[in-house]
Amino acid sequence: MSSSVPTWTRVRSLWTHPTAPDCVHVIDQRALPHRLEIVELATADDAARAISDMVVRGAPLIGVVAAWGLALAARRAAPGSAAGAVEEAAARLCATRPTARDLFVAVERQLAVSAGCRDDAGRREALVRSASAFTEESAAACRRIGLHGLSIVEAAARRSPARPLRIMTHCNAGRLGCVELGTATAPIYLARARGLDVFVWVSETRPRNQGALTCWELAEAGVPHALVVDSAAGHWLQRGEVDLVLVGADRITRRGDAANKIGTLLKALAARDAGVPFHVAAPWTTFDLSIEDGVAGIPIEERAEAEVRFVEGTLNGGRARVAVHPHSTPIRNPAFDVTPARLITGLITDRGCCAAAEGEILRLAREESGWPS
Repeated sequence: MSSSVPTWTRVRSLWTHPTAPDCVHVIDQRALPHRLEIVELATADDAARAISDMVVRGAPLIGVVAAWGLALAARRAAPGSAAGAVEEAAARLCATRPTARDLFVAVERQLAVSAGCRDDAGRREALVRSASAFTEESAAACRRIGLHGLSIVEAAARRSPARPLRIMTHCNAGRLGCVELGTATAPIYLARARGLDVFVWVSETRPRNQGALTCWELAEAGVPHALVVDSAAGHWLQRGEVDLVLVGADRITRRGDAANKIGTLLKALAARDAGVPFHVAAPWTTFDLSIEDGVAGIPIEERAEAEVRFVEGTLNGGRARVAVHPHSTPIRNPAFDVTPARLITGLITDRGCCAAAEGEILRLAREESGWPS
């Protein structure tokens, strides 16, 4: 682990190094925004721990790390055992974060690649190639989300040309949670690149405070922003201080219900009451067409009490952990909630924009896959 970051890490949150092909490097998101630290993932267990411990987070990045985890499992396996090692690693990875659809897409894809290989050498090479391809596809998907979402951002800006466009986010749907650009942040970065005056309201997003990650990103990119506590979001929406809400997602159903970081539903409800458009940005790998009703069908991860019971920060230059609730108090800590399609103005995907409606989502699926009409 190192606090020094070479120039080739400035854009991406995950990378391989040409002199160290047997591992991947990721930014340790737990240390941000106070310190920038790099973690090396050399085994499938490293990848699984990075996902479960939230060294990495964000559905697209979780999927990419899982793809590399299976490649690492094959590379580290004893002679003649790579196929079994990949199967075992797949089970471990799938148990880490049950809500993130991209995780399962990546694992299913890598298992299919492994099954098509005749020997260990071919399996290792094929899984590394597939993980690399999955990484590039994820980055390209975010770029396309940015381009498709740019029209929505520009249209919102035209409605109030005399002042900055005010966008509210939740959690971190930026490059830290993806490979490049992010999902909900991609249209913001592209809009800024075109000279659009944008201001971002960043929700704190307790209990993990992932809004701080978004602030770190925006500050690096020179985008004006302000951090607000979660409970203040409705206040700013009600007062007409928000023009557009853009959030990401970890799983989207065939009818448009979207699971995202806990607290997203409250923003959607407040946005509906205030008449503010609420858009969800996600790659196609986040869609789960096997589920119709998101509330009933999407598995919601519940995490440890300690995430709520304690807060972490810096004190006198070092990290400090402080208890804010007594140990006698029971705590429930769901990591996600589900925003029903009726509260979502539209979906921004790498395949295009559409309404949060089953017919529109299946239309995008048919157009891309060649399904019969």
